[in-house]
Amino acid sequence: MLLAEKNEELTFLGSFAENYVAQAFAAKKIPLFYWKNNNQGEVDFVFQEDVNVVPVEVKRGSNTRSRSLTMFAKQYGCPYSMRISQKNFGFENGIKSVPLYAVFCI
Repeated sequence: MLLAEKNEELTFLGSFAENYVAQAFAAKKIPLFYWKNNNQGEVDFVFQEDVNVVPVEVKRGSNTRSRSLTMFAKQYGCPYSMRISQKNFGFENGIKSVPLYAVFCI
């Protein structure tokens, strides 16, 4: 497999994971928004929970590093952020981790 084909495949899987999460939120009638900051960062989804804003980052794999999520939470004073990935449930450094298979639980 050529490197270009591998990159296209990985991009497709990331888009697929984001779409899966968007559909799960839509099924719960959670309005979703997107955030981008002067080409420095972006957050996949942002939703409102009571009076709080919650940024959500979706990762297709287990590499879950996300500077944009941390930047958004710090800039807007979010009580917590959410990361959806292949990792198990957890809460560390103000980030709730939710596995892709359990998005319906949100």
